[in-house]
Amino acid sequence: MKNTILVTGGAGYIGSHTCVELLNNGFEIIVVDNLSNSKLESLKRIETITGQKPGFYQADITDQTALREIFKAHKIDAVIHFAGLKAVGESCQQPLSYYRNNIYGTQVLLETMNEFAVKRLVFSSSATVYGDPHSVPILESFPLQATNPYGRTKLFIEEILRDVGNADTLNGASQPWQFAILRYFNPIGAHSSGLIGEDPNGIPNNLMPFLSQVAIGKLPVLSVFGDDYPTKDGTGVRDYIHVVDLAQGHIKALQYLLGKTADTAICDAINLGTGNGYSVLEMVKTFIEVTDQAVPYKIAPRRAGDVAACYADPSLAEEKIGWKAERDLKQMMIDTWRWQKNNPNGYN
Repeated sequence: MKNTILVTGGAGYIGSHTCVELLNNGFEIIVVDNLSNSKLESLKRIETITGQKPGFYQADITDQTALREIFKAHKIDAVIHFAGLKAVGESCQQPLSYYRNNIYGTQVLLETMNEFAVKRLVFSSSATVYGDPHSVPILESFPLQATNPYGRTKLFIEEILRDVGNADTLNGASQPWQFAILRYFNPIGAHSSGLIGEDPNGIPNNLMPFLSQVAIGKLPVLSVFGDDYPTKDGTGVRDYIHVVDLAQGHIKALQYLLGKTADTAICDAINLGTGNGYSVLEMVKTFIEVTDQAVPYKIAPRRAGDVAACYADPSLAEEKIGWKAERDLKQMMIDTWRWQKNNPNGYN
């Protein structure tokens, strides 16, 4: 019998790609999404890609009544939790909405899961929990500290999961919580079909959607924030990972949890990155090279809260869940451009 997985935020960028991988790996899925930063069209396209229609509820994770109805209607085996607000700049302007949506939303989800004895969760965390790392590459054992409200919500949620797991151990629970906390680096790219990809509301916050919108002529010029960092060319260095590799990391994490007996307590934090750091200017040059598109850019002042360099040591992921990134930077660029070219206005 197929395992049924509840996917919060499953219509979003990473969520939709993970839904494709779940369906392709024989799972039943139920998507819960409030569509505040995603489109229903992505679910239709998941069906086009996989030939399978995902179950869908338009609901907010802060709405306990709605969540209870969903858990009553389906026998859920595990949850993958993506739902959350995710823009660093916006989080500095609207911290309360980030704390309510991300932290309180997760609390409501955990309470509901506990009520229905569903105690396996894969959580979408972030490399922002490392703050400004003292060195790179970053290991999971590095000190945790966040430099903005978005990062703090991810860090607080991680702490909540650790506390909830520890409580089960203290209380001698016969079915303790099983958590896989996935700390993403910088997901880019799109599904090779060109049918699903990143479709941000308004002006993109992230480099690749901004860069590709400049290439297609939707935006006039790319701002490169800071060229005076202590890096190879002065621009910020990040670990960019193909979104399909990232999605497959969730499948491996889920299989890892499902492979454990119900009486095994688990709370593991795992980096999902490639281990390679690329600067902003390297990204621009590679994109131009691969797509043959012009990308006008200008150097702008540093952005508050940005760190100089951030890339993963991903060896624990391979050791613990048998996962490693396979797609290279050129593939990420080809897939980003195919999505942008085929969908100049995103899902609209």
